[in-house]
Amino acid sequence: MLDRTSGKIALQRKLMFWQTKPVEKTLSEVVAVSVDAGVDRASGVEICNTMVIFKAGDAWALPATDKNEAERHATAIRNFLHLPPGSSCASSASA
Repeated sequence: MLDRTSGKIALQRKLMFWQTKPVEKTLSEVVAVSVDAGVDRASGVEICNTMVIFKAGDAWALPATDKNEAERHATAIRNFLHLPPGSSCASSASA
């Protein structure tokens, strides 16, 4: 959730069937929004996430169904926060 009025970004998480307390940060802490792509080694399917990156170096990975959806989410968040375009796709190295 992005809320310009309160100046906060919140991530609601779920653990199994229970919702945990939302994690909140201020919108001013967001420095970039990009798309991260990787390939699942077991299935060979490309997995993409919208990455919200913060000043402290931590990041939130927001899941997407495909690369196009991740790009749309990243663009919408960047526009909302008035951020410059980030890297379109950063591939994760499979270890």
